[in-house]
Amino acid sequence: MSAPSPDLGAYLLKVTRSQDLDEAFEKVLSEYLELKIATLQEATNRLEEKWGMEFSTCKRCLTEDDLLDDAYSYDVEQDYWEWEEAETLKDHYQQVQTKST
Repeated sequence: MSAPSPDLGAYLLKVTRSQDLDEAFEKVLSEYLELKIATLQEATNRLEEKWGMEFSTCKRCLTEDDLLDDAYSYDVEQDYWEWEEAETLKDHYQQVQTKST
């Protein structure tokens, strides 16, 4: 693994007000993960409110062709793909967060 450039290291130390480069990197990564998870959770919450159900229920309804709206409409597909991406990425970032603590 390569080391960060001296300029990047100095910048990380300055931004985080840390004395240790490893600590600074961990702080930046931790805060990044928290922000990503929060943003993805907001997307999930918005779609749950819009559809009145959790993603797993929506997915099951689509599989069983039991959705009130046309499952093949552009709007439904766009929401589904956005929702699936938010759930998948949120799970990924949460796993990374768990491993880094």
